[in-house]
Amino acid sequence: MNQIIIGIGELQVTNMPGSVLRTFALGSCVGVALVAPRLKAAGLLHIALPDSSINLKLATERPGYFADTGIPILVKKMLNCGCRYTDLIVKIAGASNIMDTQNTFKIGSKNTLAVKKHLWRYKLGPVAEDVGSSISRTMTVDVDTGKIIITSPGNGGWEL
Repeated sequence: MNQIIIGIGELQVTNMPGSVLRTFALGSCVGVALVAPRLKAAGLLHIALPDSSINLKLATERPGYFADTGIPILVKKMLNCGCRYTDLIVKIAGASNIMDTQNTFKIGSKNTLAVKKHLWRYKLGPVAEDVGSSISRTMTVDVDTGKIIITSPGNGGWEL
């Protein structure tokens, strides 16, 4: 098995058989998975913030850090892998309020809304999501099967 780790603000796309894409510690961040099971291709993006206008330098250096700059790149890379829009299945996870228990900043909610807004530009939307609450999540995408597994410390694992 070829495990590809995606850090905060990073994204990867692959159609290499036997590959698994994985991102850890989705707190207020949102993991965006695009899978094309028929083509055995998948992409995973770990978004930290909704809008790049707050730090244009970081957006240039790490466009995956923001929903508005990361999603277009993820979609483009999936299309470059031979996928069509109609092949793509979207699933998202994260957006919890671990550090914001009083829900003051609502970064998780803002991230979720931004992700959906930018996906809608491509006429895409999540068919499944596991967002909110106050847990940290790890998101794993199996390229061969298209399955997405969410795990959380103390909460086990489940398929999304």
